[in-house]
Order: sequence, then C-alpha cells, then structure tokens
Amino acid sequence: MTGALPPGATIGIVGGGQLGRMSAMAAARLGYRCHILANEADGPASQVAAGATIGPYDDPDTLREFAAAVDVVTFEFENVSAAGLDLLAALKPVHPSPAILRISQDRVAEKTFLNAAGAPTGPWMAVGSRAELDEAVARLGLPAVLKTTRLGYDGRGQAILRGADDLDAAWARLAPKPFILEAFVDFACEISVIVARDAAGHVVAFDTVENRHKNHILDLTLAPAQITPDLAAGAKAIAVRVASEIGLIGLLAVEMFVDRDGRVLVNEIAPRPHNSGHWTIDACPASQFEMHIRAVAGLALPPAVRHADAVMKNLVGPDDLALWPQILASPGLIPHHYGKAEARPGRKMGHVTRLFPLGALPGAFGVEAALGVLGRR
Repeated sequence: MTGALPPGATIGIVGGGQLGRMSAMAAARLGYRCHILANEADGPASQVAAGATIGPYDDPDTLREFAAAVDVVTFEFENVSAAGLDLLAALKPVHPSPAILRISQDRVAEKTFLNAAGAPTGPWMAVGSRAELDEAVARLGLPAVLKTTRLGYDGRGQAILRGADDLDAAWARLAPKPFILEAFVDFACEISVIVARDAAGHVVAFDTVENRHKNHILDLTLAPAQITPDLAAGAKAIAVRVASEIGLIGLLAVEMFVDRDGRVLVNEIAPRPHNSGHWTIDACPASQFEMHIRAVAGLALPPAVRHADAVMKNLVGPDDLALWPQILASPGLIPHHYGKAEARPGRKMGHVTRLFPLGALPGAFGVEAALGVLGRR
C-alpha cells in the first residue's frame, strides 16, 4: 500500500468483538468500508460492517477469501493466529505487523522487548518447569504472580502465590505452560496510555488515565489519571518510546503501575484499541478508534487531545445490563451497547461515559454520584 487509502476502500479487521465494532464505526465516518474475519456469525463487529468472512483464524482458504475482499488488514485482539497474519501479510498490508503481535502474545517475549527498549518493569523470570518455579520464587520472593505466557486476559491464566503451599496447586491448575513469574508490585494505582503511530513515525499519545478493576476486569477509567503531572508525562514518554522501538503502525495501549515509591513500571502492551481508551469516543475530537483507522489507512494523525474530563464504566454481565433501561433514562450517562446477545457473568456487554468540564473530574464520591444507578453498585 502506498499513500492513503481512498474513500470507499475496505479495511479488513481480524476479530469480531466490540473493539472491531467500534473500529468499524469509526472507519465508516471516514468513508471506509470494513470487512470482518470472525469465527462466529453475528458478532458485535459484523453487525455494523459491510461484510464478513466466517471461519477459523488459521485456515488458509478462509484467510485467502478474506484477503481478497479487503485492501489492508488490522486486528482487534491478540488471541488470533500470528501464522495466519503472516499469510495475510503475503497478500495484503497488515498493521500492526505480525512481528508485533508475536511480542504481545507472549509475556516473556513482551518483557524481554520492554526491558531492551528501556521501559522499566517489575522483576520477572521465565518458568518452564516445576523446578524453575522453585528457583524463581527463591530469587524473586513471595508474594508473586504466576502467569501463563500466552492466552491470558481479564485475570485469566494467573495465580497469586502468597506462600510456599500455593506453588503446587498453581502449577497444576494453570495452562497452557510455560509460565512467567512476576514479582508482586505494591502499586498505588494502575494507569495506561494509548499511542498511535503512522508509517512515517509520527506519534500521538492520549493523556494518561487511571484504571480501577473489579474481579480482575476493568471497572472504571478516569481521564485524566489522578497522579502528578510529572508522573503522567513520564508515563506518556514511556509509551511513545515503546511504540517507536517496536515499529508500530496502528494503535498501542501500554498498561503500567505506579508503585508506592512513585515509580512507573510497565505491566503489558496491547497493539490494538483498548478498553481503557473507550472514553475517547465521547471526550476527544478523534477517538482511539479513529486514530487506529487513520494509522492503518495511511491518513494524517490529528492531535490526541480531549475537550472534557471523563469517567468510563464497563457494563459487565447480566447484572449491569439489567440496568440498561435506567441507564438510557439517566441524563449525563452516554451509553454504548455492544450488541451481544447473551449477557454471561464476566462478559463485557457495553460501557457508559460521563463527561465533566476540563479540570473538573470529581473525587470518589462525586464519581459515584455522577454515575447514578451504576455508581451505587
């Protein structure tokens, strides 16, 4: 692909979830069609796209059919086949690259890259056997977090090791192996930065935000993060460095901790739109999804600025979605429904955003009050 995609071109999105849905909606506003590759019909992304190919992410015939229908390819989540992206990359441009996907899919490769790029992380060790787990615990100490190197998200694929008695059970329960052991970080808060980078190396970064989790799933994002300006600027600088060092074309989320000593430590990266960036749809002239599409399509990247402070709250499972009528009737709550048919426990069904004037993000009680029926949960 040379130059920008013209209006009317088709962007292929691998993955059929809500991130693909919101990316396709942003692409439509810019004059593009989207074609979804998904392993099930009538997913959130396919509902709003011009077309869809349904089949496995690693089936050559399915991939060739998909590639024939699009002009450029991107993806909306990491648990897709890197080998499948390699095949697609032989047929059409793929952004971000399969090489970047491979780094983000493997926690050992990810941590190795981050440290080589000068991005600070907590101490960690690769664990390939039960004996290596004992050695890692001896070196890093307890408590620590044992994680699968692949296929973990929203708290899945990990276990907190608090004492020596936890090791055998965690080793037996977690899969797939191998693992990574990460020293426990006593953090004051969790933050993230969303970065977009184009093929020419131009980078824009949204403001640092604060993320609060419930049951290992993101619950609230506060924009901006309630940390010092120096810490927020330092986190943005780390994210920009990571995006540049990895050779990003597209979007990258960099999740970080602020520890009790005021250090910013990178936890993980995600080369795609991210849950902690959903607030940008309503609080920014160009959302994270528009930035992603612009970078993939070869368009100019506008400044990543916001016109409001914001709180984003996820709607998870049947309990939150049961409040949908009240949410729609609540002034100030901006609702987003993902079109999923079944509201299973732990499943992200949508989100709401509440905007505030710049500099007027309230404290905890103010946020709770502003979220109305959702704030009392």
